[in-house]
Amino acid sequence: MKNYRLSLPFLGLLLALSPLRAQEAAVQQETSEQKDKRMEWFSQAKLGIFIHWGIYAVKGVSESWSFFNNYLPYDEYMNQAGGFTASQYDPKAWVDLIKESGAKYTVITTKHHDGVALWDTKVGDLSTVKSTPAGRDLIAPFVKEVRKQGLHLGFYYSLLDWSHPDYPNKTRTEVRYKDDPARWAKFNKFNFGQLAELNKTWKPDLYWFDGDWEQSAEAWNSKGIVDLLRSDNKNVIINSRIQGYGDYATPEQGVPVVRPEDKYWELCMTMNDSWGYQHTDSNYKSPYILLRTFVDCLSNGGNLLLDIGPKEDGTIPEEQVAVLKEFGRWTKKHKEAVYDTRAGIPAEHFQGYTTLNKAGDILYLYLPYKPNGVVEVKGLVNKVNRVWVVGNGAMLSYKVHNKNYWSDVPGNLYINVPEQVLDSQITVLAVLLDGPVKLYRGVGRVIESN
Repeated sequence: MKNYRLSLPFLGLLLALSPLRAQEAAVQQETSEQKDKRMEWFSQAKLGIFIHWGIYAVKGVSESWSFFNNYLPYDEYMNQAGGFTASQYDPKAWVDLIKESGAKYTVITTKHHDGVALWDTKVGDLSTVKSTPAGRDLIAPFVKEVRKQGLHLGFYYSLLDWSHPDYPNKTRTEVRYKDDPARWAKFNKFNFGQLAELNKTWKPDLYWFDGDWEQSAEAWNSKGIVDLLRSDNKNVIINSRIQGYGDYATPEQGVPVVRPEDKYWELCMTMNDSWGYQHTDSNYKSPYILLRTFVDCLSNGGNLLLDIGPKEDGTIPEEQVAVLKEFGRWTKKHKEAVYDTRAGIPAEHFQGYTTLNKAGDILYLYLPYKPNGVVEVKGLVNKVNRVWVVGNGAMLSYKVHNKNYWSDVPGNLYINVPEQVLDSQITVLAVLLDGPVKLYRGVGRVIESN
């Protein structure tokens, strides 16, 4: 059965009934320079940590989707609320670990599609305060610690709510209503109410919306949502999942094969196969695989938002802790080749991943393999001033071969990489050029006969 989407005839009534229409502040049209300034911290952050935490961790089932797809009855899913204690929840320990990983921002699920809010919402009946033994606001202490430790704060919020009595869809096969604009207006008022609470109370740096696919931008009143959030939080960054009103793209799980068209983008990815905690999911990716994914994102000018799923008591699984600690070791060692970089050179020029510093005169080469002595860079027009191992400092020898005096086609740069300088995961080389990078992108040429 197809998901129900609101039809256009009801949009006038929807907007008329919007509880915030009178107080929405129009979003001023930004210049590209103004947007770049607003997005600056995001573009430099490179690594964020996603947190999926909710009642679904009690039985370790798929968050919200397990009842929506009829894998288990809705009531059975919601009964997990009775076992959600957060008894070992230590927001300082969480943020300590996130900061140690090298992440510069974190995004926490304030409410998933099941409708259970992790804060003390006054406009909804489902929350960890009212509906679980945890009995308290779990967002407030986390926000306090994030701010204290100088990280940027992001809130995940589900636009849809499969538990709300005025939301049309409940499961993949069950809908509450089809043509009832009055009920939709009530849900719209509820959504705006919860977002107003989050925004006025904490003013996060970023909103990570989800669930937008079930309705249109007009039905969600996406513009009204953005106007609301920026009315007293003008520099907030909003992801793409709000039907055309976002600031950056959010591909999921699979690394883009080619760079996304959006100037700003972020890959969200799980460590195993699950967003929330599932005790039966032991299919963890190795730190090497995840770091390789990370540098793949860097080379294409994007961020990685790496997910963790705490248990119902608030402890983070050991496997996830180990990954974050290894990320911390690697990012601390290679920080110059992480945070102050931009997308690298086209893939044809180097067998691996690359980035450039902001000035464009340092080319970083990421080696996710043992190079067996030398690595090659093709088509580099610049003169090379020196090459060193990032985080190690060792100077490396290099030569240019195949440069012919009669041709303007550059030769091939070969860099000697001895085994003793290799990192246990991914080695990074820095190539200092005589100016901003210049590349030959031609097909070569032959000598001309006299």
